[in-house]
Amino acid sequence: MCPSAGKDRTRYAEVYEPVSCTAASALVVSLGIAIQNIPEGAVVSIPMRASGKSRTKSFQLGCLSGIAQPLGAVLVILLATLFVPMLPYMLAFAAGAMLYVVVEELIPEASNGQHTNLSTILFAVGFALMMMLDVILE
Repeated sequence: MCPSAGKDRTRYAEVYEPVSCTAASALVVSLGIAIQNIPEGAVVSIPMRASGKSRTKSFQLGCLSGIAQPLGAVLVILLATLFVPMLPYMLAFAAGAMLYVVVEELIPEASNGQHTNLSTILFAVGFALMMMLDVILE
């Protein structure tokens, strides 16, 4: 047995051991998710309102678009032991899908029109906010 095998076994155990979480870190994660959900709901609501739907109906459907996250969270919690080995692959897939959407759709859309400076500044503010949340979580 090579000397690094023991280290790898220890590292494996650290990755898959249950992690305790403080209320403060849970609050920060919840805040990050909530911040991300605001533009997600707006992406659904604003075009619906522009197409003639009522303000109430547009708002309700925008809120309904976020229901998949809590339902998915409950499913993952119930099946956590099955998902742990697949988690790195699932996260890599989600990150790749998000990068594709950003590069293919959001960057070209933000670069068109009169408000390109505003979109660049707001991107930087959002990036800085998420980096601050990342530092606070550690």
